[in-house]
Amino acid sequence: MTSHAVSAAASGTWLLGDLTINRIGFGAMRLTGSAAFHQGTPSNRDQSIAVLRRAVEIGVNHIDTAAFYFSRLRSANELINSALTPYPDDLVIATKVGPARDASGEWADPARPDQLRGQVEENLRQLGRDHLDVVNLRIMGQDNISEHFGALAELRDAGLVRHLGISGARPEHLTQAQAIAPVVCVQNPYGIDMPSGKQMLRECAARGIAFVPFFAIAGKGREAGAVQAEHDEVRAVADAHGVSPAQVRLAWILQHGAHVLAIPGTGNPAHLVANMAAGTLQLAEEELQLLDSIDRSAP
Repeated sequence: MTSHAVSAAASGTWLLGDLTINRIGFGAMRLTGSAAFHQGTPSNRDQSIAVLRRAVEIGVNHIDTAAFYFSRLRSANELINSALTPYPDDLVIATKVGPARDASGEWADPARPDQLRGQVEENLRQLGRDHLDVVNLRIMGQDNISEHFGALAELRDAGLVRHLGISGARPEHLTQAQAIAPVVCVQNPYGIDMPSGKQMLRECAARGIAFVPFFAIAGKGREAGAVQAEHDEVRAVADAHGVSPAQVRLAWILQHGAHVLAIPGTGNPAHLVANMAAGTLQLAEEELQLLDSIDRSAP
């Protein structure tokens, strides 16, 4: 597939609350540098801005970000603001609150319920918006999230937030949140290397809620990226289709259900186009079974 023919719309659409988005979106974390947060080399600002603009040009209308996505020299929210304002009418920006970092980049105690408004307002300031389309509560070890989610529901009622989701959640968290306010999405780690998220994937399907896996490409490398050797099975499927292993991983994710939304992140223009092209890759049933057979206990 040539780059000019690629469109995020080829992946199909999903209704996130009342917002129609393409099923392949864009994760902003890797815009800030070669590794997560303060480690690694800071990104080239002009290239990061070019990647964001190119993403929107080829149909990305769902961007995932957070105020705590910053490295020594780069802030994901600032890059998004600089690249995309005035924002397209159909662009949905989802952010996360809960984790906290100080100005030096060190992790601080997670936000208390009464501190969540400040985190929401920080995202608003950085993005240059008067409301946030989607705010996900990133769960930081709590067994019960009712007080935190209730605080976000109050901000939704006040008009600062349009829709709510949860991240890093267990099924009981989803039940707690839904008792307070509608949940439009769940963001959890899930991929070929991380099958433990399958229960939540099924819960979301049963409830008509979007399931948004992260680390779908990075796998067990998580924030460090795809640093481990690729599985032979993934390479075999990739070779059969003449695509990259990353594209196979995204296609595998998307074929788990119409409610699954991918948010691959990159600061590389070529990788961006390849990620979007994965939306048209259809894996055969025997290929899905081969990928499902991978020994996920291996390091």
